[in-house]
Amino acid sequence: MAHLLGAQAVSVAFLGRSVLSQVSLGLADGDRVGVVGRNGDGKSTLLGALAGIVKPDAGRVTHPANATVGLLEQSDLVDTQATVRQLVVGEAPDHVWAAQPGTREVVTALLSDISLDAAVATLSGGQRRRAALAQILLDNWDVLCLDEPTNHLDMVAINWLAGHLRQRWPASRGALVVVTHDRWFLDQVATTTWEVQGGQVTPFEGGYAAYVLRRVERERQAAEAAGRRLNLLRKELAWLRRGPPARTSKPKFRLDAAAALIADEPPPRNQIELQRLAMTRLGKDVVDLQGIEAGYGQGPVLQAVDWLIGPGDRLGVLGANGAGKTTLLQVISGALAPTAGRVKRGKTVRLATLHQDLRELAEFEHLPVREVVAGLKAAYQAGGRAAGSWTGGGRDARPGWSAGSQEMTPSALLERLGLGPAHLATLVKDLSGGERRRLQLVLVLATEPNVLILDEPTNDLDTDMLAAVEDLLDGWPGTLLVVTHDRYLMERVTDSQYAILDGHLRHLPGGVEQFLDLAAGRPAPSLGKGEVPAQGPASAAKAIRETKKQLAAVERRLARLKEEHLAVMATMAEVDPTDYSVLSELAAKLDELSGAIAAAEDHWLELSEAASQ
Repeated sequence: MAHLLGAQAVSVAFLGRSVLSQVSLGLADGDRVGVVGRNGDGKSTLLGALAGIVKPDAGRVTHPANATVGLLEQSDLVDTQATVRQLVVGEAPDHVWAAQPGTREVVTALLSDISLDAAVATLSGGQRRRAALAQILLDNWDVLCLDEPTNHLDMVAINWLAGHLRQRWPASRGALVVVTHDRWFLDQVATTTWEVQGGQVTPFEGGYAAYVLRRVERERQAAEAAGRRLNLLRKELAWLRRGPPARTSKPKFRLDAAAALIADEPPPRNQIELQRLAMTRLGKDVVDLQGIEAGYGQGPVLQAVDWLIGPGDRLGVLGANGAGKTTLLQVISGALAPTAGRVKRGKTVRLATLHQDLRELAEFEHLPVREVVAGLKAAYQAGGRAAGSWTGGGRDARPGWSAGSQEMTPSALLERLGLGPAHLATLVKDLSGGERRRLQLVLVLATEPNVLILDEPTNDLDTDMLAAVEDLLDGWPGTLLVVTHDRYLMERVTDSQYAILDGHLRHLPGGVEQFLDLAAGRPAPSLGKGEVPAQGPASAAKAIRETKKQLAAVERRLARLKEEHLAVMATMAEVDPTDYSVLSELAAKLDELSGAIAAAEDHWLELSEAASQ
């Protein structure tokens, strides 16, 4: 393989702080590299140095005279005086560039909602970002460096970009270096991972899943003498082994190699325990949307939306940019009144939203973090592993947590999210974007909501901090609604997904893959039991109404079964542990109820899919 680029003992410092120290590495034809690391550790600096934008203080970057290096920076430094057409396709007439399949594909995927004759200066930040990405992709580069290319892309566009980068060069040609916090995307495009930490760059073979495995093993060996336990990464590795990445036909590494590390690692969430806690906090009724229409004066964005949200539900909402996801969240929270239909909220509902715009921090901008925290309660319920879950004893004990009550102090939660004592004197306005996002989460959780809405919560968070937030949410005992374009997060913290398609809400038993198929116009799978076949408008509407009646009946039965199941569990907890006869009787009843719940859930899924056709 031909050598394309090399860094020799490269060092870079800013304001006296060493960002890269004596870094040596190389790129050859066929390399596909993902770059990970904490915010501020030098990932963007590394890309800038490789592309020749950042001049090293020591060392040098070399490449053959004929090798070309392209860089997409986070700052989107594009010519704002140009039109989108000039930026992307130059002066080529439409019939010329549109006749080129590669150019047509990029323009369609990234700029379908933007006029090519629009001035770049008039574009929104997200549109400008996509125009810059299109511009870099339409040039031929030997080495392509992309800094957070998925920013401002919806899930459909992210899926397209991953496919484009996989097919951009033959397997033995070209090199890709990508910085991204999107872990699903990283696993799709990278065959090598570089971890930037402490001024050094450590290579790992494989994508994100392989990186987590090798990092866990490395840290396990380093921690063995001190007897520390790697709870957080072990938990993420266990999910990677069991979750969607493990079910793909071509895993990036041998997942069986992780078995010894996670043999006793429980599932991320104890769903029965969390549901019991949620029922205690919320009761039976949470939010019920009936025939909702909503919009902003230019016709409805949402139409005929019916959605029953229950205690302990962990739901994800998918959809293209502008489909109405945020509108739906605003209707649920009460921030936007529907133009038609009815919203019923339970009497005990305490709802909080983690907004995209960090508005929760506005009143604290000129205060130090210490004073912000001082105004909070001494302790409150937050996330973490559920009380009474999986294994007893202290294996999962963490500072600031109470295993029985799940109470956590604000300072302990701050530290859990990477804001330690060193940050307490910092003014809120001087925090980095990721630090502000973490403080925002603390303030939202401090209100002790039992319904939590997360609207694009991953902005400005690095991969380690995303894992910490997911760990926190795993044990949060309430109803969770998530809107995100981060596929990894969506599949990690939610148990059921819905999509907004043409203004209507549709359940997705097949999860994200089903959404991508629907968005791409791919045919739906053949009809199964309980599904409604194609028919005329009148008969189809009648059939769907009947299916929805059956669905409501199954939901009521399922709720009764789950209540009975929780009641039996509560009874078991109070029985004398030596009374084997009673315990055996209750255990048999639990088995019977579990079977009935599983059958009812299968029936519900069939009816739900039929009703959404």
